[in-house]
Amino acid sequence: MGNKVEVKKEIVLKVAQDIFAQYGLTKTTLDDIAKAAGIGKSSIYYYFKNKDDIFRAVIESQVHMVQERIKNAIDAVSDPKEKLKTFVITRMKCFREVAHIYNHVFKDEYLRHYAYIQELRKNYDETENNLVTGILQQGIDTGIFKIKDAALASFVIMVGIRGLEYEWAIDTDEQKLIDDSLKLFEILFYGIVR
Repeated sequence: MGNKVEVKKEIVLKVAQDIFAQYGLTKTTLDDIAKAAGIGKSSIYYYFKNKDDIFRAVIESQVHMVQERIKNAIDAVSDPKEKLKTFVITRMKCFREVAHIYNHVFKDEYLRHYAYIQELRKNYDETENNLVTGILQQGIDTGIFKIKDAALASFVIMVGIRGLEYEWAIDTDEQKLIDDSLKLFEILFYGIVR
């Protein structure tokens, strides 16, 4: 029984994700979601309190998907330098993908859900900072990186990456994204001094 409930809940989330991406939260109704999911509107209340609850679950599932893709990508390499490159490139590809799907949704709903989105972003940023700190610490421990404070270096790297998020998310040239990431790492790894 529990597995069947989870499957139906996932169907509702997938359908809602597609409808939110197409019409935004405001224009989407529970009737739209129920019809597309092939269930009665009252059945949705078994899984979710309301449309905002579905919206939050969709956003959280996207965050989880991004985190899983990043984790799987960096777990596939062992060298800390390659892990850092893989982290940035995979992250930017994921963010670009999600941004193209949800661009108008976030513009329309950002203020309405400001506190929720800010809290979600804060938690996500903390997770990323910890991940990058771990990669840097691995590089320090293996003698690849010469860093005095892995947490501070992680903070600085992530501020730089987050500053480029918007530009990289709207750029349609994936090769340029990769090339720009590699240029960023050239500066990071070798500095700017001759």
